[in-house]
Amino acid sequence: MLAEGPAGASLRHLDQAAPLRVLFPATDPGDPTLGALVNVAGGLAGGDQAEIDLTLLPRARFTMTSPAAEKIYRSLGPETTIAARIAVEDEAVCEWLPQETILFNQARLHRRMSIALAPHARLLAAEMLVLGRAARGEVFAEGAVLDAWRVHRGGRLLWADALRLDDPAAASAGRFSLNGAGALATLLLAMPEAARHRELARDLASGGASLVAPGLLLARWAGEATAVRESVGAAITALRQAAFDHPARLPRLWRT
Repeated sequence: MLAEGPAGASLRHLDQAAPLRVLFPATDPGDPTLGALVNVAGGLAGGDQAEIDLTLLPRARFTMTSPAAEKIYRSLGPETTIAARIAVEDEAVCEWLPQETILFNQARLHRRMSIALAPHARLLAAEMLVLGRAARGEVFAEGAVLDAWRVHRGGRLLWADALRLDDPAAASAGRFSLNGAGALATLLLAMPEAARHRELARDLASGGASLVAPGLLLARWAGEATAVRESVGAAITALRQAAFDHPARLPRLWRT
């Protein structure tokens, strides 16, 4: 839990257990307080469960990222479960910008993201899935994914979406599904003035961008992993400056 502080946010409460840790590295000038979500185990295997709860109190400004890609290892059957819950209170600004999640072949991932926004809260959130270890020429041909989002504002459901892959090889070959894409990404900009940034998001998103609900802008990408990462990074850079007046650069852990 984070409250308003001189650098954007000050820590009010922290409870953590292995394998997840949150570190607070120094921030670049002009950036809000930065948190680094670290998996000290190096990755997650079948049967592992991870829960993340992040709350920003009124007027706090905070960026959560990660120092490296998360890895979901091959499973012998059980799912890897990740549940993230983000609550942003009025006038607070939250950036949820972890680096990509890499699915090893035969991984089984069940991930749920739940976001609760106060009426005047603002949020920029991005998640990227890489389907296989591209650097090794591996594809995500076997396994399963359920990646679900729920966004509430003022206690009311604003948007719900889910990606489900039970046969990734067939989905990859399908013209109207993955169509050979090695990576997927989703970006959300939630703020009362989100519509002002629709054209900018459309210029940056290969999969299109649209206002899916009042005050909620959605952008998507699909394609080769390196190209998707670069495009998502460019969109984060542009939108965090345009929407929040943050410096036009990625969080430092993306650049080091």
